[in-house]
Amino acid sequence: MAGEFELIGRHFTWPVPAGVLGVGDDCALLPVSPGHRLAVTTDLLIEGRHFFADADPESLGHKALAVNVSDLGAMGARPLGCVLGLSLPQADDIWLEKFARGFRALAEAVGCPLVGGDTTRSVNGVVISVTAMGEVPIDAALTRSAAQDGDDIWVTGTLGGAHVALQLLQGHHGEHLGLLETLRPLLERPLPPVRFGASLAGLAHAAIDISDGLLQDLGHIVKASNCAADIEYPLLPVLPALDGLDASIVQPALLSGGDVYQLCFTAAPVARSRIEALACEHSVRVTRVGRIRTGVGINVLASPLPLSSDGCAGFDHFA
Repeated sequence: MAGEFELIGRHFTWPVPAGVLGVGDDCALLPVSPGHRLAVTTDLLIEGRHFFADADPESLGHKALAVNVSDLGAMGARPLGCVLGLSLPQADDIWLEKFARGFRALAEAVGCPLVGGDTTRSVNGVVISVTAMGEVPIDAALTRSAAQDGDDIWVTGTLGGAHVALQLLQGHHGEHLGLLETLRPLLERPLPPVRFGASLAGLAHAAIDISDGLLQDLGHIVKASNCAADIEYPLLPVLPALDGLDASIVQPALLSGGDVYQLCFTAAPVARSRIEALACEHSVRVTRVGRIRTGVGINVLASPLPLSSDGCAGFDHFA
């Protein structure tokens, strides 16, 4: 059986850009451009909490990195590199090969090379920790606290698909099980618009990635920015595959469904044409869904069903 360092050498020692010191030393070394700050984010994925025990390892490798680079995009940061912590019940060479393939493919696609990490044995399932690092120009980061009165609210991509996929996997809505093949990739292989997010630095005002639901995540922006928001429900970018489903399924998927890993951001109306041009350049769909105003909270206009008292509730680990 291969040892720890042989497994690392076989599956996780990849080429890195010039000027970067990667896997194989006590620390990674990453250069940061003059006039920039380092952006750092960490996420955990735990078997039984974030993914099923029989999850496809290649998809899991992809998602483990995707949820981190999504945060970099939300800050307007360009990826520099990442480190991977992996705890496994056993050293399964086939599983590791597939996991590494999915992780590496996304790392190369978004320019976020693996530069280090750690492996250990787990006594209770798979645990994955990824820390991603990027750089953003000083004073250009897209923080949650920078939304301004009158800003447009934008959303990238579409909403709802990942949430409905999860519900189908959990045994709900069995009459729509035929949708699972279409929706499952949105849950297991999200494609956050990282490069587009970086292009918004200095142009947009506030941003967040939609990981726990649109209303909950937008709620973080309005709270941090001491403002309020109006959302036009008919403008929300619904995944076409959800057309025809009952509003009782679609509405919570759009407003509270997590695992989206698209961006919600605010920008002045004068930036509309520039944002649309950047979206076209990066092949990203963008939709204006509302506006920032003075006040408190989020108002959803023209929703097909009344919102419950917890209508802004998204995912919360400890709720």
